[in-house]
Amino acid sequence: MFENLSERLSGVFDRLTKQGALSEEDVKTALREVRVALLEADVSLPVARDFVKAVQDKATGQAVTKSVTPGQQVVKIVHDALVDVLRGAEDPGKLKIDNPPAPILMVGLQGGGKTTTTAKLAKRLKEREGKKVLMASLDVYRPAAMDQLAVLGVQIGVDTLPIVPGQKPVDIAKRAKQQAMMGGYDVYMLDTAGRLHIDQVLMQEVEDVRNVVTPRETLLVVDGLTGQVAVEVAEEFDAKIGISGVVLTRMDGDGRGGAALSMRAVTGKPIRFVGLGEKMDALETFEPERIAGRILGMGDIVALVEKAQETIEMEQAERMMKRMAKGQFNMNDLKMQLEQMIQMGGMQGMMGMLPGMGKMAKQMDAAGLDDKILKQQIALIQSMTKKERANPALLQASRKKRIAAGAGMEVSELNKLLKMHRQMADMMKKMGKMGKGGMLKQAMKGMFGKGGTPADMAEMAKGMDPKALEAAAKAMGGKGGLPGLGGMGLPPGLSGFGKKK
Repeated sequence: MFENLSERLSGVFDRLTKQGALSEEDVKTALREVRVALLEADVSLPVARDFVKAVQDKATGQAVTKSVTPGQQVVKIVHDALVDVLRGAEDPGKLKIDNPPAPILMVGLQGGGKTTTTAKLAKRLKEREGKKVLMASLDVYRPAAMDQLAVLGVQIGVDTLPIVPGQKPVDIAKRAKQQAMMGGYDVYMLDTAGRLHIDQVLMQEVEDVRNVVTPRETLLVVDGLTGQVAVEVAEEFDAKIGISGVVLTRMDGDGRGGAALSMRAVTGKPIRFVGLGEKMDALETFEPERIAGRILGMGDIVALVEKAQETIEMEQAERMMKRMAKGQFNMNDLKMQLEQMIQMGGMQGMMGMLPGMGKMAKQMDAAGLDDKILKQQIALIQSMTKKERANPALLQASRKKRIAAGAGMEVSELNKLLKMHRQMADMMKKMGKMGKGGMLKQAMKGMFGKGGTPADMAEMAKGMDPKALEAAAKAMGGKGGLPGLGGMGLPPGLSGFGKKK
């Protein structure tokens, strides 16, 4: 999401932050580049123009040009302006599903991803908010549309309204309403039919359904890859039906993200969620502060912590934390961490969410390092016996050959894995002892709600720029940069590990 825009803006701000002092001319030149970057990212011209003007008014004052760190000040002003553009006048808050059974109407054009998004949202409401959800398909035109929703319902464990052939959409909506009331459902979701373009028949049909159920939320699902067309579709649907929010799909593609930046400013409607893939859990809440942070390469610690909460079990994590604090970090622990990394989106997914690490993800890609390496490392660990995993010091040359052959790898690659394990074990031991109660313990507490929330973790991370991280690493005995991360460059134990041939 927003990769090209993020790259362009980071180039502009790198130049600004390197300069000791800034004149108004420097700021204006930088903002011209920002405007071009926005237009190239498919942001509508009026929005780009207003955005640059708002930033220029704040960034050319005395407070910035006389500041000790003017470049950082400008970045902050741009960040705040981005948040304003993405959020609009008021924060939309959570979905209004407080009065059961609450109807949610899903509308949009054909091929935008309505049916998949309906299932994703139902799964989210069921798992994260503990709601009892009923899904109903009103698409009587597209072949197998109703069956598709029924299959997705079985996959995610959410009830779907039984299919009655030949019923009209309005009748299905009435039946869904009745079933939701009788079955004690908290929410019922209506997946309406789409068309290849907006026409009167489609609008009339959706309007009739709306009048029957009076939805608490009407969510418009639009394809993020269509760019500014998505904004036009939102305007038309809002004028004729009235929408309460937008879900942008396919935001994991190579689209330029301009629709997301223009949507709120042009339509006045908030983006509620973004779809980031085909899997049923690939739906994220659209949080303006966090998205702005990602665009400017500041990372998104909150999202990372939320992903960790989903993939890491509390008891397992506490046991592991106690072992690490004592310096007992064996190959089983390393294997568990590698598996969790894959579950949390792999190396690049995690790097993109860490402050200042966006560029490093690019370096890794260029060097041919991808998630295949993590799987290869897991294969090497699985080739070891239980004793060897618990105590890697037992490994002799003959055993190393056997393990490498068992995983279809070279001995040199096993040696790199063992070196990485030693570095990580040392670092864990030092982190366990550092500061009050240990740095590791504090992080775990924040991650699992013991005296902290994902937002608190984000606050902790705000002050962590790469220089601060480097200083902390030196204090822990690193050679500049995090131990094992080679001065914010590629991990020394990985440089050449599993390169694409």
